[in-house]
This record gives sequence, structure tokens and C-alpha cells, in this order.
Amino acid sequence: MMTGLVKILRKEYLLLLLLTFSVSGCTTANLAGSSAFGGNRLEVADISKKGSYTAAGALTEARGHFRNNNFGYSAAFYKRVVELSPKDPQGYVGLGASYDMLGRFELADRVYKAMYKLTGATAQYYNNIGYSLMLRGDLNGAYKNFKKAQDLAPDSIVIANNLQLLADAASSINA
Repeated sequence: MMTGLVKILRKEYLLLLLLTFSVSGCTTANLAGSSAFGGNRLEVADISKKGSYTAAGALTEARGHFRNNNFGYSAAFYKRVVELSPKDPQGYVGLGASYDMLGRFELADRVYKAMYKLTGATAQYYNNIGYSLMLRGDLNGAYKNFKKAQDLAPDSIVIANNLQLLADAASSINA
């Protein structure tokens, strides 16, 4: 039952994230660590033979792959964005989300930690942390972070939608 819930939440996350590429960010840490590289959709892809990209070009590629559920490639291209433009928070938002969608939560945690150092306690930060925790099944942690995000951005439709997803997830577990 939890696996089905995670799949539903991941699809909802994709839709909501596409609407929220705004403020967030990280620093230039080695965010991928010793992650697996390859063509598997659940691994970070190797794009070393894909040519050189500008940060803007890599961001365009990353967004396209994310939209098409190619999270291994989106992670690789967002990582390239981070390398080429370390102060641009857009790359970090997508990189953390891509790692979340791959189930690589240890890498997502590193991105979110660096994101906090760059942008501080923003609504985007707490929203992303909340969604990451929701995907992991930590509904209490997700709720706390979504509420912090809502306190910072009370009119955000994205945060309100995430709180509704969380309520739906909690009710499906308790049913």
C-alpha cells in the first residue's frame, strides 16, 4: 500500500514542482558523492559524452527530462547546472527533487542542506523538505515542514496542495 502511495505522491510532486521552480539553492559541494551512473531510470545518468552545455542549456535539458520522468538524466543535468552556476538556486531545486524522485534521499538531504546554506529558511526550502519526507513516509515530519512553509507563504497554492496531499495520504493509511 505504501509503494502505491509513493508512486502517486511522486506524480503529484512532479506536477507541483513544475509549477514552483523559483527560489532555493545550495553551495558547490560534491552532491552526487559515489552515486551510480548509468542508463537506468533509477540511477543518475552519465552525460559526459553528451557534449558541453551552458548553465542555461543544461537547465533546459534538465527540466525536459524531469517533465518526461527521466529522473536519472534530470539529476545529471541539474548537477551540471549546479556545477556551472553554483549560486543559481534553480539547479538545486531540481537536483533535490530529482534525487527524491529516484529515491536517493541521502543525496537529496545533502542538496537540501546546501540549499539551506544558500537561501536560508524559505518557503521553498520547507516545502521541498516536506515533500521529501512525505515520499519517505514520514508524514509527521512532512506536516511540520509544510506548516513552516505555509507560515512563510500563506497564500501559496502549491503548499496548500501539498498539505491536502498529505491529508489524503494520512487518511488512506488510516483507512
